[in-house]
Amino acid sequence: MSIRRQFLGKQGETLACVYLKKSGYNIISTNYRCKLGEIDIIAEESGTLVFVEVKCRASTAFGEPYEAVTKRKMSQMSRVALEYMSCNKLFGRMARFDVVSIKFLQASQPEIELIRNAFDVNYGR
Repeated sequence: MSIRRQFLGKQGETLACVYLKKSGYNIISTNYRCKLGEIDIIAEESGTLVFVEVKCRASTAFGEPYEAVTKRKMSQMSRVALEYMSCNKLFGRMARFDVVSIKFLQASQPEIELIRNAFDVNYGR
């Protein structure tokens, strides 16, 4: 991954955390990693555990940022979320998967879109 893409991703995750906090989320963890993969942000909103994927784009030439969340990524996030819940004894808690889509278009403020319940554990939406 190029340095520019790494910077864009890190900047996006920081913006996403600020946006989520302003939207009433409590950030529990960022960049949670285990042997199964990574989840960008783990948060809580109104008693629901929320696993968040952040996707950023500097251009929409290849589609919207949220379109980069593939079925493979959904499956991986589901496995990591179950691992997190197991390790932290959180079974029985309500949980969902959200996506924060950020566009860094030239000469404008970043456009942030929050997609709540972006997909289900058993299948992509």
